[in-house]
Amino acid sequence: MTTLTNLLDLDPAQLVAWCGALGEKPFRAKQLQRWIHQYGASDFESMTDLAKSLRDKLKTRAIVSAPAIISDHTSTDGTRKWLVDVGNGNAVETVFIPEENRGTLCISTQAGCAVNCRFCSTGKQGFSRNLSVGEIIGQLWMAEFELRRTKGIAPGPKGERQITNVVMMGMGEPLLNYEPTVTALKLMLDDNAYGLSRRRVTLSTSGVVPMIDKLSQDCAVALAVSLHASNDKLRDNLVPLNKKYPLAELIAACKRYLDFAPRDFVTLEYCMLDGVNDTDAHARELVALIAKHDLSCKFNLIPFNPFPESGLLRSANPRIKAFAQILMDAGIVTTIRKTRGDDIDAACGQLAGEVQDRTNVQDRMQKMAGYQEKYGKNFGRIVEISE
Repeated sequence: MTTLTNLLDLDPAQLVAWCGALGEKPFRAKQLQRWIHQYGASDFESMTDLAKSLRDKLKTRAIVSAPAIISDHTSTDGTRKWLVDVGNGNAVETVFIPEENRGTLCISTQAGCAVNCRFCSTGKQGFSRNLSVGEIIGQLWMAEFELRRTKGIAPGPKGERQITNVVMMGMGEPLLNYEPTVTALKLMLDDNAYGLSRRRVTLSTSGVVPMIDKLSQDCAVALAVSLHASNDKLRDNLVPLNKKYPLAELIAACKRYLDFAPRDFVTLEYCMLDGVNDTDAHARELVALIAKHDLSCKFNLIPFNPFPESGLLRSANPRIKAFAQILMDAGIVTTIRKTRGDDIDAACGQLAGEVQDRTNVQDRMQKMAGYQEKYGKNFGRIVEISE
C-alpha cells in the first residue's frame, strides 16, 4: 500500500521536486501550492486548473491534512484559541489575536517543551515530541481559513487576509525543532503560499546559540529572545539553557543575527516576577548589559501569569512601570505586553500607555525628538502591543 504524502509537509522547492517525480513540470507545483495555501483546498477534484491526469495521480499519492481541531473558543476581546490534536494524546494551542490594523497568530512548534523555564507552565508538562512541518504550517492553514469561513470571506488572494503576522511563541522551543520550523517559515514567506513579510514573522527562542546563527543563514525572520534575567546566576535558575549558552554568548549571537535580520533590533522578552527579577538593580544591570555589548534591542516586559507549581508571583503594576522607566531613561524602547484572551484576569491588560519622565524634561524631550526622528516615533516610549 502506498503511503500518502501530506503536501502540507513540503516547502516550495520540495513540492517542485515531488511533482517532478510524478513527471509534472514546476508550474504545476506552483498551481498546487496556491490551491492549498491560498484557497485552503484539500480536495484535489476542486483544483480545477490542474490537468485531470494530475488530479488522478494526487488522489492516490497525496493528502492535505492539518491537525484536527479539538476545541475552538473566542474570548470577549475577540482573541480566538484553538486546541489541535497532534496525535498520541498530545495537543497544542494556536491563538489568534485580532487588532485594528493586523491579525497575529501564535503558533506552536513542539508538543511540550524540554527547556523547562521555571516560570513556564508548558515546561512543567514535559516534552513529548517535535511537530512535523504539516503540523506547524497546518496551524496557519487551519486558522486562516477558519477565520475566513467565520466572517464569510472568500478563500483565495482576492479575499481579505486575516492573518498578517505570525509569532512562533506557542508551545515549544522552535530552534530545537529546527528543520521543520524553517521549512514552515519558508512556506509562510513564499508568494505562492502566504506571502508574509520577513518583518511580520517572529521566531522566539530561549537562546539556542548555534541555531540562531544557522537561522540567520537559512531563513532570517524577526527574532525575539526570552531573556528574563539580568545576570547569569539568575538566568541559570530561570532558564536552565543558560548554563549551556550564557548571556555573553547569547547577546553576541543576537548581534551577529542583526546583520541578516529584516529588522534592525532584537526583541528581548522579560517575564516580570515579583521579587525575583524586577528590582531597580535588575533594570540597571540590564541597561549595563545592553550597553556593554552595544546591542540594538527592544524590551517587551511580560506580566507573569501565575500557576501553582512555579512558586512565583506576578510583579505589581507600579513595579513593572518603574522597571520600564529605568530602561526607557536609558533610551531603550520598552513595551509592556497587553494580556489578551484572559477573561478572568484582565487587569494585566491595563498596563500600557506612555510613562512620563518628569526629571530634566526639557533636555530629555530635545534628545528624544532626535532619537525619534532617527529610529521612529515609538523610540523611548512604552507602547501597547500584543505579540
